[in-house]
Amino acid sequence: MRVVLVGPPGAGKGTQAQFIASNLSIPKISTGDIFRANVSGGTELGRLAKEYMDRGDLVPDEVTVAMVRDRLGEADAQEGFLLDGFPRNVPQAQILNKMLAEFGTALDIVLELVVDDEEVVRRLAGRRTCRSCGKVWHVAFDPSSKEGVCDACGGELFQRDDDREDTIRHRLEVYQEQTSPLVAFYADEGILQGVDATGPVEEITERAMAELRRFVD
Repeated sequence: MRVVLVGPPGAGKGTQAQFIASNLSIPKISTGDIFRANVSGGTELGRLAKEYMDRGDLVPDEVTVAMVRDRLGEADAQEGFLLDGFPRNVPQAQILNKMLAEFGTALDIVLELVVDDEEVVRRLAGRRTCRSCGKVWHVAFDPSSKEGVCDACGGELFQRDDDREDTIRHRLEVYQEQTSPLVAFYADEGILQGVDATGPVEEITERAMAELRRFVD
C-alpha cells in the first residue's frame, strides 16, 4: 500500500506514521529521515543539501524531490510506503504522481489527520522542555511533579519559542495556506480520507487503520 500522511503541526503525524507503517509492514519515509541519511552518508545530494542548510537557506524542491525519488527506488519501498512530510504543496504532489507513474504505480490513499486549531494550540503550547536532558513534559498531559523542574534530572523546564501560542497560530496559518490546495488536489483525485485525530493515540491509529482497510476493500 502506498500512503501519504498529511496534517497540521501537533496532529501527531510522526507518532501515527510510525504505528500505521508498522501495522502495514511498510517503511515510513519522512523528508527529515531522508535528509539525515543523505547528509550523514555523504551522498552527492546530501552534500548539496548541507550547503544550503549551512547557509540557513531552504533546500530547493529539486534536491528534495531527487532524494525522495532515490528513496522510493530502494528495495524496501517496492511493495509500499508511507510518506510523511512530502508532498507539501500541489507542484510536489504532481511531481510525485509522475514519479510513481514512471515506477509503474500510484498512490492508494492520502490520510488527513483532522484536528481543530484550538486542540493543536493546547497540545503544543503546553509542552515544556528540560534545559539539561532535553526531555519534553506537558503541563496537562504529562506534567513533572514539581512545576518548572524536570523529574528525570532536576533540570530547569522552559517553553521553547516555537511552542509559544503566537508562534503556533502562525504555523497553523502557514500550514493552511500551503496545504489546503494540496488537500483539495487529492480530494479531486478521489483518494483523500480524513481521520479524526483527537483522543488517545491507540484510538487514532485504529481509526486510521479502519479507513485504510475500508478504502482499499
